[in-house]
Amino acid sequence: MYAKLVFKNAERSIKDYLIYIVTLTICVTLFYSFLSVSSSYYQPDMGSEYDFALLGDGMKTAICAITLLVLFLIRFANNYMLQSRQKEFAVLAVMGMEQKTIGRLFFAETFVMGIISLVTGIFFGVLCSQFITAMLLTSYGKTYRLTWTLFPDTVLLTAIFFIFSSFIVGLFNIRSVRKTKIIDMLLADRENEPEPEKSRWMYAMVIFFEVFLLLMLIVGIRKVWFYYDARFALPVQAMFFGNILLPAAGLIGSFLWLAFKRKGGFRKLVSGLSVCSVLNAFLAARVPVLIKKYYLPLGDGMLNQYLLFVVISLIFFICSVTYLAGSFLLAFKEKSLRHKYHNENLFFFGQMASKLNTTGQMMSLISITLTLAVFLFIAAPVLVSWAFGYLDSRSMYDVQIFSRYNNVYEEENLPGEGYDVVSRFLAGQGIETENDCTFHLYLPEKSDFHKRMKYDFPAAAISLSDYNAIRSMLGVEAVSLGENEFTTQWRAVATDGERDDFLKSHQTVATDGGSLSLSNQPWHQDNLGQTIYNSYTNVVLVFPDAVCEKLLPVMQNRYIVTAGRISFENARRLAEEFEAAYPEETDTGVSYTIRLSTLQINDAKANNFVLQAAMIYGAVVLMVICLTVLSLQQLLDAGHYRYRFSVLRKLGVEESRIERLMLKQLGVWFGLPVTLAIGVSGVVITYFFRTISAEIAAYIGLASLLQQAGVTAGILLLLLICYFISTWILFRRSAG
Repeated sequence: MYAKLVFKNAERSIKDYLIYIVTLTICVTLFYSFLSVSSSYYQPDMGSEYDFALLGDGMKTAICAITLLVLFLIRFANNYMLQSRQKEFAVLAVMGMEQKTIGRLFFAETFVMGIISLVTGIFFGVLCSQFITAMLLTSYGKTYRLTWTLFPDTVLLTAIFFIFSSFIVGLFNIRSVRKTKIIDMLLADRENEPEPEKSRWMYAMVIFFEVFLLLMLIVGIRKVWFYYDARFALPVQAMFFGNILLPAAGLIGSFLWLAFKRKGGFRKLVSGLSVCSVLNAFLAARVPVLIKKYYLPLGDGMLNQYLLFVVISLIFFICSVTYLAGSFLLAFKEKSLRHKYHNENLFFFGQMASKLNTTGQMMSLISITLTLAVFLFIAAPVLVSWAFGYLDSRSMYDVQIFSRYNNVYEEENLPGEGYDVVSRFLAGQGIETENDCTFHLYLPEKSDFHKRMKYDFPAAAISLSDYNAIRSMLGVEAVSLGENEFTTQWRAVATDGERDDFLKSHQTVATDGGSLSLSNQPWHQDNLGQTIYNSYTNVVLVFPDAVCEKLLPVMQNRYIVTAGRISFENARRLAEEFEAAYPEETDTGVSYTIRLSTLQINDAKANNFVLQAAMIYGAVVLMVICLTVLSLQQLLDAGHYRYRFSVLRKLGVEESRIERLMLKQLGVWFGLPVTLAIGVSGVVITYFFRTISAEIAAYIGLASLLQQAGVTAGILLLLLICYFISTWILFRRSAG
């Protein structure tokens, strides 16, 4: 009998469960599709140069960790259904059914819905996994073929996770039903909304922001004390003093508010601090721009410090806007009589202001979470493109060997090896080489040997013949130098300003082999790899061979291009043998490193794919959580609105105008957090792009960024439309 009752109730309430089913189905689909590439049955033809174990283990860890967020979503959705059916449970209890039995029946209903979502989600997961596979194989440069495969271990893991989650949440639901009094169930839909004044979350946010302003003031004073110079340009001076005056103004304003017995009320204080937070965020976001433009020395970790300032200021701004949203709406109503009495606007303003005044904390959390989701969506492909662009410059040679003298303090301990262990291994494995270049890097003057300050290492020099040999390996045209001339080679991330300033101050260079003048071709920026440069430098000097013979060699590198790709197993063994013969740190202080393109590409592609998949998956999960909470909150209140809308009908308001009123209400409810999230994330993303502008120009490109932003906007819009339409249909049905 109970089984029939469970299925009958589930069939009757399936429309009420629609949002829950859709949300859980999306979560199962995402979980299965992303996790499918880690299946032991997933064996794509990747070639002998790739090892898939690292990617599979990383995907399992990342996806399972992020999916723990779904537990919150399942719990919230169950609470919504529990509250929406409390009157029904009360009737059953009055008729004599034990509350323990009622709880078990409800658990069985949600479990049935969960199984439906699980089966549907796995079905769609098989379809979506094709896109994940396509993304994976594309990142590895492999062709993609459509394969409809159901992976048993992934199905089992998906089922275990979601069934276990539903079981745990179901136990909490049984406990809630047992502990709730019947009278409270009967009167659940008559509970009044909490008074805004009783919520103290904004008071805590204001105190936190005041402490933050004090910290920002101290940091601003320290920056002026240690780094300010009266000769700085006006924008730089405005930055220095603005980061003192604005926090000070916020603190002084708060003290005045307290001194005059809280004149204007707490909302006036929040309004003033919100303006201060916007200005603080703007000033802090300008710091990386001015640093790159004027080459300001502001100390280590400065960019991360000001990024923290931007983030905290924007978080407070979000909280203040959501807290004051109801007040803004009421103020607009009072000042605009034309809008106040137009059609049903008086009803609309009162209803929305009442709701916004009591949900500020929830709307703030949703807006902040959506901001994080949008940032993850934008940042994921940017970071991956950056990593792949950097990988191209790191793995240009099949074998790279280089040394560093950073911890060498005696000249006789400098390296002079030929790295014969590599030659023996390649010959023993029958691996043919097409190009092999061993060369030294020199210091222009022997006195530069003891310059070991970070970011003050001297630029190294390379002989013209070795430089042209490397260029020839890469198919780049050779360069020539006149007598007593030199030229320069620059990293891809070096800015035009940095290069121009260096060349302007180095028209001539003093060396132990004589003075050299800058060539008519003063610089080159061909991509020759990363290990040709000295530590913390973006330039290498190219000298004539005769001059280099008189200089101190401090590093010895070897670049090898093989006839074919080295297999993963051979690459791993070569790395082990080299590290046994040439440890990363020797007793003399010399450090040796070997980079094999096979290992670099394998590790980088696996890690980049895991990073990108985890960030995209996390962003989608966060978006789904936020939109589900917004939707269920409105559906939960639909019963309260039923009476209010019925009054409008009795007053003669047409049904089409009532539906338009509902649509407008949902538009504000969804639009406020989404608009805030898009605006605030735009500021954070702009700051982020400013800090890595050189890397974007070198490795990514503007066109790629615009494409990624378009994809992000499309996904967010698609999810928003799906949830908005679903909520609109159910809300109209529940409040009708």
